[in-house]
Amino acid sequence: MARIGNAPSDDLPVALVAEGPHGQVIHATNRAARLAGIAIGARVVDMRAVCPTLQVEYADLAGDARALGRLALWARRWCPWTVVDGADGLILDTTGSDHLLGGEAAMLVEMETRLSLLGLTARLAVAPTWGAAWALARYGPVRAICTEETRAADLHPLPVAALRLEAETVLLLGRLGLKTIGQLSEVPRLSLTRRFARSTLEANPLLRLDQAMGRLAEPVASQEARPRIIAQAKLPEPIMDPTAYLPQLGEEVCAQLEREGAGCRRLTLVVYRTDGEISRLKVATAAPSRAPAHLCRLFDDRLERLDPGFGFDLITLEAGMIEPVKTVQAQLGGGSDGGVPLSHLIDRLTARLGPRAVKTPVLKESHMPERAAQWAPAMAGAGADPLTPAQERPLRLLDPPEEIRVLYAVPEGPPAQFIWRRQTHRVVRYAGPERIAPEWWSDRPGTRLRDYFRIEDQAGCRYWLYREGLHEDGRGGDPRWFVHGCFA
Repeated sequence: MARIGNAPSDDLPVALVAEGPHGQVIHATNRAARLAGIAIGARVVDMRAVCPTLQVEYADLAGDARALGRLALWARRWCPWTVVDGADGLILDTTGSDHLLGGEAAMLVEMETRLSLLGLTARLAVAPTWGAAWALARYGPVRAICTEETRAADLHPLPVAALRLEAETVLLLGRLGLKTIGQLSEVPRLSLTRRFARSTLEANPLLRLDQAMGRLAEPVASQEARPRIIAQAKLPEPIMDPTAYLPQLGEEVCAQLEREGAGCRRLTLVVYRTDGEISRLKVATAAPSRAPAHLCRLFDDRLERLDPGFGFDLITLEAGMIEPVKTVQAQLGGGSDGGVPLSHLIDRLTARLGPRAVKTPVLKESHMPERAAQWAPAMAGAGADPLTPAQERPLRLLDPPEEIRVLYAVPEGPPAQFIWRRQTHRVVRYAGPERIAPEWWSDRPGTRLRDYFRIEDQAGCRYWLYREGLHEDGRGGDPRWFVHGCFA
C-alpha cells in the first residue's frame, strides 16, 4: 500500500516498530491497534499473540524528528514561540495570541481543523503551565481548556504518568498506592522529599508536580529569538503568488520601525503552504532602512523561486538587525534631492547580482596608504567605518605608484619641478612632509621610509608625491620619487 501511496484502512491495526534492547518494540499505533490492546513499548512478538492481524511497519525516527521540526515552524501561524516537545508533541506559547483567533476555544478548533487537513490527528490542550498542558493533551479529553482556577481539579484525576515521570518512578509510586496526581498531592511533602531528594527531574515527582501547578517556572524557550517587528497576512483562500500582499506588509513593518525610530538591515518573507511546508526569502540592506517601497523591491527577482504547491494561506514579514536611524533634513524646505541614496543602489545591485558581486572600500588598520583600504562585499562592510581619511589625502590612489623625475630645490624638501607622463610640472605650492615608516611586521627587511608632499603645479593641479628613502640611509642608492595620487 505504501508503494501506491494509499493509507491503510482505519479498521486495520497498524503499528510502527523500532529496535529495542531485546528486539523490536512497538513505537506508535493507530486507533484500531490501541483498541486491540497493542501497548507502546511492548515487544512485537508479544503483541502479535494479542492481535494476530497486527500489521507492522518500521518507524523512521530521523524522518519523524525532521517533520516535527518543520511542523513546529509551521505552527507559528498561531503564535511566535513554538518548540518541539519530545518525539510526538509541540508546545506553543499562545499568551496574547488567542484573542486574535476568537478565544481559546476557537483557536483549538482552528488548530484541529488545519492539522486534520494535513492528515494529522491531534490532542489539544490549553493550560497555564507547560506541565499541565502536556498532561491534559495526553491523558485528558481530546480538546481541553484549563485555567488557573480549574487546574487542580483538572489534573487530580489524571495518572501520575501525566507528570512526565520515567517508568521506574511511575512503578514505584504505584506500589506506594499513589496512582493519580490527586493522591500524590495529598501526601506530605517531607516524606516524599526524603525519598526523591537526589533524583533527577524526570524521576522527582515533587518537582514535576510543582511545574504542573505553576510553583516552579518552566518557560518556553524557542530556538529562535522572537521577532520584535513582524507583520502578518492571513488569507481566506490559498493563493499562488504573494506579490499583491507584499506592499501592505512592508507598510506595516515600516510603520512599526518608524514608531521605534529605527530601521532594519534584514527582512525575511515567510510563506506558509496549505500542505504544511514553509518557505523563507531573506534580503539584506547596506544601511538601516524603513522605506517600504525600497524594501519590497528587493524581493522582485526572488518571489519566482517560491514553490506554491497547493497555495499559501499565511504570509509574514519579519524585520531583523534593527538599528537606530537618524533623521537627516537634506534641504532647507524639508524635501529630498530626488536622487537614489547610495545604500539603496547597493541594495538593488546586491539583490540582483548576489552578495559577493558588489564591493565597497572599507578602512583597514595600516600605516601604508595602499593598504589602508580594502574591497569587501557591500553587505559585509556595511557596518565598517566609511572611507574618510583622517588627513587630507586623495580619495583615489594610483596602483601602483608611478615613478617621476624631479629637480630638487633642497635635498630634504619638495622638488622644484618634476616630469610625469612626459609633461613637466613646476611646483608653486606644497605642504609636508608627512613621514610614514615601513611596517616592520609585514614589510621586507630593507624597506625604505616615505616622505609625502601635497603639491600644486603652475596649472593649479594638485598631486600627492612621496620620496622613497633618504640620502645615505644605508638602504639603497639615491631616493626615488613617485606620484601616488591626484586631488580633485
